[in-house]
Amino acid sequence: MPERSDREIFAELSGLTTEAVNPRTADLDCRSVAEVLALINDEDETVPRAVRREIESIARAVELIVDRISCGGRLFYVGAGTSGRIGVLDAAECPPTFGTDPELVQGVLAGGPPALLGAVEGAEDAAAEAPAALAARRVAARDVVVGLAASRRTPFVVAALAHARAVGAATVLVAMNASDAVPQAEFPVDVAISPHLGPEVIMGSTRMKSGTAQKLILNMISTAVMVRLGKVYGNLMVDLRATSRKLAERSKRLVMMTCQVDYERAAELLTAADGSVKVAIVIGRLGVTREDAELRLAAAAGFVRRALGEECP
Repeated sequence: MPERSDREIFAELSGLTTEAVNPRTADLDCRSVAEVLALINDEDETVPRAVRREIESIARAVELIVDRISCGGRLFYVGAGTSGRIGVLDAAECPPTFGTDPELVQGVLAGGPPALLGAVEGAEDAAAEAPAALAARRVAARDVVVGLAASRRTPFVVAALAHARAVGAATVLVAMNASDAVPQAEFPVDVAISPHLGPEVIMGSTRMKSGTAQKLILNMISTAVMVRLGKVYGNLMVDLRATSRKLAERSKRLVMMTCQVDYERAAELLTAADGSVKVAIVIGRLGVTREDAELRLAAAAGFVRRALGEECP
């Protein structure tokens, strides 16, 4: 990627919606605290509607990710600053919520772990470090790399997506500008998700509406992916890992609800299932052994409903 001049970067930023001045908040410094909060809340209310208009693109991303993971691939979120931290957060929540291997969904943050707790100056501009970060994780053709960039031009993210394309990985861009601001010829990716949020409350402060939109989109992506991978029964997180007392008790409650048994029986079923909520449900509902329950789940690709022989309502 050729080095750009300061004037080129200035012109590039000046054309982005996320860098525009919001006329609705132009007198923010003259408002009362309650008025400032109301203005922020008014702007935040526009975010879910903008995200909803991108559902078709989000669905394509989900289908792409499910396809790659089903073939042994992994999902990587790559970003800098707020965007990167949101990616790391979503990745970190997958193992306890859906029982996934920590390697399956990973966050790659410009500047590394220190950037989680504070700003690492210049990290987003360190384009040369992005390919190395993905190479260290052995990103390959079966994987998916999701680039998170509020302004769509973050050098670290652009370089990461370029490296992903070079090794044959699928690519998704989540950028907080209108779709026409992400021309395919300039920025070729398999799927572009680009909600039009309008200017931020404070010009360029993309930790606000842009960050909220990215959190909503990643919630949608990871949740829908896990649903399609059989990690959910109804709307219950039946593949959770009981890594805390709270999650251990939630596991019992899930078995109680799905098997219509009391607390003690739920605990017995979980013990028989070696802690697996899915296996406990199949044992409790069908009266089979642990081994038979595991075989049924394996034949059903991990989907509890299929293992139970149930149809969708």
